[in-house]
Amino acid sequence: MNIHTYEKIWLVAAMVLIVGFIATITYGAVGPGIAMVDDDGGSIDPDEINDHERFGDTGVEHVGGNEYEVAVVAQAWSYFPEEIDVPANSEVTFYVTSRDVTHSFSVVGTNINTMVIPGEVSQMTVEFDEPGEYGILCNEYCGAGHHDMEGKLNVVPEDEFDMTELDVEAPDEVEAGNETTINATVSDGMQTDLETTAALEIGDQQYEEPVAIEGAGSESVEFAVDTAELGDGDHDWTMTVDDEEESGTLSAVNGSDDGTDDSAGGDGGDGDA
Repeated sequence: MNIHTYEKIWLVAAMVLIVGFIATITYGAVGPGIAMVDDDGGSIDPDEINDHERFGDTGVEHVGGNEYEVAVVAQAWSYFPEEIDVPANSEVTFYVTSRDVTHSFSVVGTNINTMVIPGEVSQMTVEFDEPGEYGILCNEYCGAGHHDMEGKLNVVPEDEFDMTELDVEAPDEVEAGNETTINATVSDGMQTDLETTAALEIGDQQYEEPVAIEGAGSESVEFAVDTAELGDGDHDWTMTVDDEEESGTLSAVNGSDDGTDDSAGGDGGDGDA
C-alpha cells in the first residue's frame, strides 16, 4: 500500500504529539517529586479536630534530616496556618483536612492540588529544591467567602530557616529599688540540638545568657534586674533570641506613690500644737 508523503508526515506528527502528551502527564505527576493523593492519610472526625494529635496544633514539624510534615486545617474561609514556612532542599509531607465543607488545597505554580473533604485526610509529599513564594487557593466553591480563601507557602533558604520560638514572662510594675526577674522560655522545633544566646536590653542595661536546647525541646533562662540601677519610671525592654523578639515595659514605682501626699501626713496629724 502506497502512503502519500503528506500522510506519513501527519502520522509521524500525531505519534510525536501522543508521546509528548504522555511524557508531559508523567512528568507532571512524578517529575517534581510529588506523590499522588491516596487513602494513606486516613480518616478523622471533623468535630474532634481540636483534640486530634496531628491537627490539634497545626503547622510545620521537623521529623528528621531534611524531612518535614505540615498539618493544615481548611474551614470557611481560611487555612490554618494561613502562612507556612519550609526550607529549601527539603521533602515536605502535607496532611490536610476540612472542618466543615469540601474545600481544596491548591499551591499556585506547583502541581499540588487536592480536594479537602470533611472526615478525610489528604496526604501529599513534595520536594522543594529552590526558595520561592507560592499562593495557596481553594478551587472548590465553599460559600459566600470562597473568593477570599487563600494562604501562602514560603520556601526560604536553608540558612534562614529556623523553628525557634520565644515566650517571655515579665512583670509590668515593681517597687523602685527592688530586684525583679524577667524569664524567657526558648523552644526549638528542630530535631537537632541548638546552642544560642538570649539577650535582654532594658534601659541602658544589657544582659546575655547562653541557651542549650536538646532536639525538639525547650529551656528557660532567668534575668535578674535591679531597679535601683534603673531608677524610677518606665523602662522599655527587649528580649531577643536569634530572629525572635519580644518587648514590653517595666515600671519602677515609688512605694509611697499610693495617691496620698506623705509630706502632709506623719506627726502633723494631731494639729493641736
